[in-house]
Parts: sequence; C-alpha cells; structure tokens
Amino acid sequence: MKLRLRALLAAGALATLILGSVGPAYAITGGDADGEAHPNVGLILFYDPDGRFRCSATLVTPRILLTAAHCTKDTLGKTAVTFNTHIADAPPSPFPPAADPVAGYTAPEILAMGMLPGTAFWHPNYSDFTDIRNWNDTGVIVLDQPVQGITPATIAPRDYLAQFEQPKFPKTIFTMVGYGTEVRQSDVDNKQKPTPQSYPLIRRVTTEPGQKLAVQVFQTNGNEHDNRGGGGTCFGDSGGPAFLNGYLVGDTSYGYTLNCRYLDGYQRVDIESIQTWLATFEGLGYLD
Repeated sequence: MKLRLRALLAAGALATLILGSVGPAYAITGGDADGEAHPNVGLILFYDPDGRFRCSATLVTPRILLTAAHCTKDTLGKTAVTFNTHIADAPPSPFPPAADPVAGYTAPEILAMGMLPGTAFWHPNYSDFTDIRNWNDTGVIVLDQPVQGITPATIAPRDYLAQFEQPKFPKTIFTMVGYGTEVRQSDVDNKQKPTPQSYPLIRRVTTEPGQKLAVQVFQTNGNEHDNRGGGGTCFGDSGGPAFLNGYLVGDTSYGYTLNCRYLDGYQRVDIESIQTWLATFEGLGYLD
C-alpha cells in the first residue's frame, strides 16, 4: 500500500503566483492522536493505474465523503472506507490486496475486510495541479450504503473564508485531521534525521496558522516548531479536512517539501466551482 502524496509540482509559472515548487498532500508532522475527536474523518483505500494508495476523507452526508480529486481520479473498482481511529501500530499493512489489482477492489472484498465500499468521483474541472485559477482538487466517495451513528461534518457556506482575508489570515488557526505519516526519527535508528514514518497508522489531528488565502486555495504554515500551531500535514493526509469554527473549509491538496515541514496547501470548498459541483450529489443540494 502506497501513500497518496500531495501533488508534487515542478517549479514554473506557479512560482510567481502562490505555490512555487510543491507537491500532492502528505501525514501530520506533529499534532496528536485524534482518538474519537473527529469520528467523521475516515481513511480511504483504492487502486488506480499506478498501484494501491490511501488518503483521508470526511463524511459530509450519511453516504458521501469529501476528499481530494487526486485521491479519486482514475480509481479502479471500488474505494474502501474505514472510520477506525487506530489501524495498526506496525507493518505489515492490515489491508489485504485486491484479488485483481488491475480491476481494483470489489464491494464483496471490501466488506470482507470490515470496511465500507464506495464509488469515487472527481471534479470535472480538476486541473491535475496545472492551473492555480482552476485548481478544483476535490472529489467525493459515494458509499453503497449510508453510515449509521456518525454525525457528518458541515461544509462551510459559500465564500466563508473571505472574512478572514489579510490581515486576519495569519492569525486564523485551522484544525487538520488525517491518516498520514508522522515525521519523526525512526524507531530503529534514533540518530536518523526525522523523516515520514508510516506507522503507527492512526488518525491524527493538528492545528496550523494561515499563511495565504487565494481564490481557489489557501496555504498554512505547517511546522510543529511554530508556536502558533501544532504541525502540518504529510503523506496520506491528502483529501483530509481543514476545519475552521466547526466548518469544513478545505481538503488537503499539496505541500512543498518531502519532510512535510513548510507550507501546506488546501483546496477551498467554500467557493462556487466546488459547491456547485457538490450540489449535484444527492443530499448536498442545499449547497446550490
């Protein structure tokens, strides 16, 4: 099982805008174990033509999870979903592979794993990290059956983040949740430079101060040494939520460094292009 990275982009025209040289979203570098603080945040597991990957996602209706487009585009077969906060302390992966990786998971295979099957969709205008003006890195998983006993998150009203523009944005503290890797020293070699460690595989939570707000995306300072926040997102946190004042305001999209200790980028979900698309799904029509 691979981690779905935050889109790694080459430096280019975007450097003069907001992104510079960045990459898909990675796991929380600091922060804490989430426990049951955010039970509506789940792990998703899927195949695409490059292999098997995991991302994070947020339940927004009993049947729909919101995640990143780069965690849903070109999915083969079904996507597996779990809301378990603790997956594994050490390898090997507890998730069995698909019988036919070329076709991806089937619903019976996913149910046999004790997970929930769903179908992936991605925003039709997702630019695959090529156009900051039309980023649209949002996707959804539509579950075969509704989830019972978990309260969905509330997506922010349209243009909610506009009220936090400069000079307020650097003083705005967001909460991020995901199943990504933790950046720390290896348990095997304590002298090793801190690097992303895939285990323990658990749901984590952290806080990040705002850095820059743009029309399609926003960025935060994702360094655990920043006394304004608790850390950043990393490998496997892709698609996971950014919360503000109880609202889901973004999904984890990209990052700048392989050690996950710089700027983190999030697709805004309070904007017209995202909310108009989401409103086409049953149960999310209220967004239109």
